[in-house]
Amino acid sequence: MVPGWDLASSAAALELAELHAPLIHAAVGVHPHHVAAMDKSAWRSVEALINDPRCTAVGEIGLDFFRNLSPPDVQRAAFNRQLEIAVDRDLPVLVHDREAHVEVTAALVSWVGRRSSDARGVLHAFSGDAAMAGALTSIGFLISFALPLSFRSAVGPRAAAAAIGPRMYLVETDAPYLSPDRDRRNEPTTALRVAAEVARLRSMEPQAVTDEARVAYERLVGK
Repeated sequence: MVPGWDLASSAAALELAELHAPLIHAAVGVHPHHVAAMDKSAWRSVEALINDPRCTAVGEIGLDFFRNLSPPDVQRAAFNRQLEIAVDRDLPVLVHDREAHVEVTAALVSWVGRRSSDARGVLHAFSGDAAMAGALTSIGFLISFALPLSFRSAVGPRAAAAAIGPRMYLVETDAPYLSPDRDRRNEPTTALRVAAEVARLRSMEPQAVTDEARVAYERLVGK
């Protein structure tokens, strides 16, 4: 799944999905860092891209109160707007959450939209704890883990990975960010390292983890 973070990247994600179908799916959305730059015309353009049949999900959307590159109230309004668009289009959402665990959880729990599928969306590069993961998986969200899961300091995500139910999680690279180190390119093989860490935390074989993640992903995209 390749997400957009603004208008241009969302259009590029759709092009990648067409060029590399069926290996790549595209999401269209505006990241909280960029919502302050959106005007009425830009929102109309984003909504048109979401209507494109190549669009599989709405994202990356959410809240980021760590950097606050857009004012919090603008972030909240854009998050709610895109959640409602997802309801109208019956699409899952890809959610960014940084230093906003309580608000993101509350917004998703109270979200009135109910997809026809049983996978309503994904919390990507999960940084919350086991309680947050449990609350969100219970209402149909998947939890996606990235390479920081391998850090001993990632107490919450590591506890979540160990406790989460079967076939309720994904693995990801978050490329180009969260690379193995500053000098190495973040590429698809990073997801294998994440899967191996999930397997250690869950006392499973890596192949079993990838099998479960595949089932979860296919449920997300409606296969």
